[in-house]
Amino acid sequence: MKSRIIKRILYCLLAIFIIFIMLMITPRTWSALNPDKPPVGYHYLAPTYLAIGMGLEQLINRRPEVPDDIREIKNIEYKKINDKSLQLDLYKLKNQTEAAPLLVFIHGGGWKSGERADYLVYLIAFAKKGYVTATVSYRLRDIAPYPACAEDITDAVKWFFRNGSQYGYDPDRIALVGGSAGAHLALLAAYGWKKRGINPGTLVDSVPQHHIKAVVDIYGPTDLTTEFSRNNSTVTGFLAKTYAEAPDLFVEASPVHYLSRNNPPTMILHGTSDQIVPVSQSDFLKYKLDSLGVPNVYYKVPFWPHTMDIVKRVNRFSEAKMTSFFEKYLK
Repeated sequence: MKSRIIKRILYCLLAIFIIFIMLMITPRTWSALNPDKPPVGYHYLAPTYLAIGMGLEQLINRRPEVPDDIREIKNIEYKKINDKSLQLDLYKLKNQTEAAPLLVFIHGGGWKSGERADYLVYLIAFAKKGYVTATVSYRLRDIAPYPACAEDITDAVKWFFRNGSQYGYDPDRIALVGGSAGAHLALLAAYGWKKRGINPGTLVDSVPQHHIKAVVDIYGPTDLTTEFSRNNSTVTGFLAKTYAEAPDLFVEASPVHYLSRNNPPTMILHGTSDQIVPVSQSDFLKYKLDSLGVPNVYYKVPFWPHTMDIVKRVNRFSEAKMTSFFEKYLK
């Protein structure tokens, strides 16, 4: 009797183990069989970390070496405010002779952390493809709450519009790319933050011919007036106000508030299991862009959490889709 009970327990444990292994290998197996589809993830953070620990997934190298054929121009000051120097870095092919499109990457970190080197893997990859790439620092909320960071990114874009000839890029072919909080800032700048009804998409009154040609939103918040956003401590810390205290501020800081049919083509990438920025934020942006007739493409990446593109499989997919998007709208 006792041996039968032990056997049943062992069989149950074996069945659980087999099911567990099947669940862990299914995402990679499905993706191998469907290479053109978005890569499937693990839904929860724990199995995602476990897949990394088991070697099923690999993380990107977030600080890759700059190749010999890429010129790195660091610590260019684009703005100084209250004795704080705000800087940017540029990357380009050393043998580049013609003005290339410019891709400006804006880091995330909940408006309170992160640094401009965080997207080095993309900066180098796209520089090798012939783009000039740039990454920008901005004031974080411990230094100054909103609207400081939005002002900084707007001023950075103005700087880029003015300095194309000096650094070898075309100011008429600029795309903004951001992740999480960086995507929020990229969308604000691309859609014409605080310029609704004036000249959407244009950031420099003195040179109105320049405007952002495309924008990429990687799991960014788009509407800060939703119930989720109103009660989110990261959002209220960023705005330094509660919704009850300043509802208009939550509207003003929401990229969807600046949507118009004149907005630049938009690409969206978002994991469906994101618990930090709900995928509904991107769903709503997609709906509004479609209703206005703004060209856009939306990739919902199944069962991946926030910061999904630190995993190589997702990063490769994201880079490939951005490449196609930029080739269509910048080249």
